[in-house]
Amino acid sequence: MIELSGVPELIDPVMVAAFEGWNDAGDAASSAVAHLDREWKGEVFAALDAEDYYDFQVNRPTVWLDNGTRKITWPTTRLSVVRVPGPSPRDLVLVRGIEPSMRWRSFCNELLGFAHELGVEMVVILGALLGDTPHTRPVPVTGVTSDPDLARTLSLEESRYEGPTGIVGILQEACTHAGIPTVSLWAAVPHYVSQPPNPKATLALLNRLEDLIDLRVPTGELPEDARAWQLGVDQLAAEDSEVAEYVQTLEEARDTAELPEASGEAIAREFERYLRRRDGQPGGQGASHATEGGELGGPGPFRRGTTGQGGPFPRDREDKEDREDGDRGDSGPEDAGDRDEDSRDQEGRGDGDSGSGSDSDTGDAADGSGED
Repeated sequence: MIELSGVPELIDPVMVAAFEGWNDAGDAASSAVAHLDREWKGEVFAALDAEDYYDFQVNRPTVWLDNGTRKITWPTTRLSVVRVPGPSPRDLVLVRGIEPSMRWRSFCNELLGFAHELGVEMVVILGALLGDTPHTRPVPVTGVTSDPDLARTLSLEESRYEGPTGIVGILQEACTHAGIPTVSLWAAVPHYVSQPPNPKATLALLNRLEDLIDLRVPTGELPEDARAWQLGVDQLAAEDSEVAEYVQTLEEARDTAELPEASGEAIAREFERYLRRRDGQPGGQGASHATEGGELGGPGPFRRGTTGQGGPFPRDREDKEDREDGDRGDSGPEDAGDRDEDSRDQEGRGDGDSGSGSDSDTGDAADGSGED
């Protein structure tokens, strides 16, 4: 039995999780959870035993000095709780970690144990993939669930992906089978600028989360960071005519595909977001386009209490594939892959230099892309 000493009774808790590595292109997902933890001053109440789930030759511990005393920080997954202030406060249980190297079923069962003990009403798992999307357009964010009823209620896509998966997919299925409503949100990161950080994708995920669970997330400096990121990529692309031409091709394809979205309904959703942020009020009934980020999947926030700067640029497609083999976060969501064949191709590729995130403080660790 899990003992949670020092954790108060939570109000309508939602668990929000992200894992560095295979499902975290551009560090977008893990940075989103880190932002929530920082803005709302999360308090860590538990950490999983690193010895049980991590290969330390893949995710290496780090040594550091504390007033002359050498200490070791081990890569692991930590849980913290934050209280979202407002007229009707609620709590978030934040899960930040690295994709485990082994024992994925035990890993998920341990997280489920915490969810049950804390009375979690819903689990939202954040992820990011590499895709053929231009950096000049809003970041596409796809909301997916394995529960047909939840898909209809929240206007989400029902997962139809088949192929290799990461810990995001495994945890989503484990939560669904345990009877906990679970959604995964996926941001598409431009494959030609995949190096972290990607504040534009991080902001898109936070905006989509904001709409899904009906709360207002303070964005801090993220909007300005997103604008600076896009400006930097614009400048890099302008220096190479082939890259500029390729980006223009992606823009034309994106604009053609989204022409029906240029409707009064889309404009109304955007205006609703503006009013909400101006007035400081929590969510509305419609899921709106992110101010700096993602195009969203549809209406219907999850109401409480209702359980049930730029990187390498490929010269051509073959060069793109070669570069992706060494990129971080070379995964596709097991859900959004249906829309994009290139994203599907990314699904079996591991990543060679991740795991250096704030939740583990492992500056030289590489991420674990092991399969269960």
